[in-house]
Amino acid sequence: MPTIELSENQRRFLRGRAHALKPTIQIGGKGLTEAVAAETARALHDHELIKVRASGADRDARDAMFADLARRTRSALVHRIGHVAVLYRANTAKPGLVIPDPKPSTLKS
Repeated sequence: MPTIELSENQRRFLRGRAHALKPTIQIGGKGLTEAVAAETARALHDHELIKVRASGADRDARDAMFADLARRTRSALVHRIGHVAVLYRANTAKPGLVIPDPKPSTLKS
């Protein structure tokens, strides 16, 4: 499955948009299950940009879990801090969030 590649400019934009969001998905003690992956895919289809919170586990395990979740849902891992990750996947059928071009504008005023 191809992953989404985001430029730093796009990541910065998406981090700003995600700042006010509350976690949509909670990963509990059972870890990353098929049900969690399916619910995350549904949430990405509906919202495009979501926060995911994982409880427990050490830092490396959480990083691996978030990376695996992004791979399973064909989304981009925009940002991860502590127990929370931000995922993005464009909805091609009904786009609701327009992200900037990969490179910042070089126009000078």
